[in-house]
Amino acid sequence: MLNKWEGIIIRSIPYGESNSIVTLFTREAGKVTAMARGAKKPRSRLAAVTQLFTLGSFLIRKGRGMGTLEQGEQIDSLRFIREDLEATAYASYIVEIIDRLTEDNERVFGVYDLLYESLHAINEQYDPEAIALFVEWKMLPVGGIHPILHECANCHSTEGEFAFSFTAIGFLCHRCFHTDKYSVRITPNQLKLIRTFYTVPISKVGDLTLKKETKMFMKKIVRTVYDEQLGIRFKARSFLDQLESKPELLPKKETPEKE
Repeated sequence: MLNKWEGIIIRSIPYGESNSIVTLFTREAGKVTAMARGAKKPRSRLAAVTQLFTLGSFLIRKGRGMGTLEQGEQIDSLRFIREDLEATAYASYIVEIIDRLTEDNERVFGVYDLLYESLHAINEQYDPEAIALFVEWKMLPVGGIHPILHECANCHSTEGEFAFSFTAIGFLCHRCFHTDKYSVRITPNQLKLIRTFYTVPISKVGDLTLKKETKMFMKKIVRTVYDEQLGIRFKARSFLDQLESKPELLPKKETPEKE
């Protein structure tokens, strides 16, 4: 069966001397893996459309086994992502999260739009670290984690001071702090930000600029959930940690910061 799907290349692995096995996340069918024959040849018609992060329209022939990428038409190369080290690093982290938390041929509502919006935001030079935070929080339910962020996870109160509990995987009000002595206190602004990351579409946020300390705090919370509840360690995160410890590797960018 021949299918025409819109998709984004999230993985490309060399196979033999001239072929590639590509993984696309498609709007219509979710994650799909296909053989791209001859894609590694410089003059191949598939060479450009099988580059990582490429958005395109693809013709894929599906059978019982792996599909075959027959042809593709590039819609957007997302050029900035491939040319900027920091953008590449965060885009790689985003596609790894989505790749690791989804199964082949399983369409999960909202994931394609999340991938599309996050990569386009990075390509438009919005803060890639903040964009990655959106993806980390929004992909938790796909991994089976549903944090309680609209009320206290213990008494269901919606008023008072709050902390984040890794035991309850959600907020605890000040009346329930005693139920988890390892919970992390959060400010009203931090609470609002967590809810924004989890519920608001990236396309609706605009140019969100955050203090470095704020982003570090938010990352610590969500990544602890991934580590403790899902037990997933992402390869791309180690490179991001290197960039974090050696900022001199990145070109200087003048961006306003606010909480």
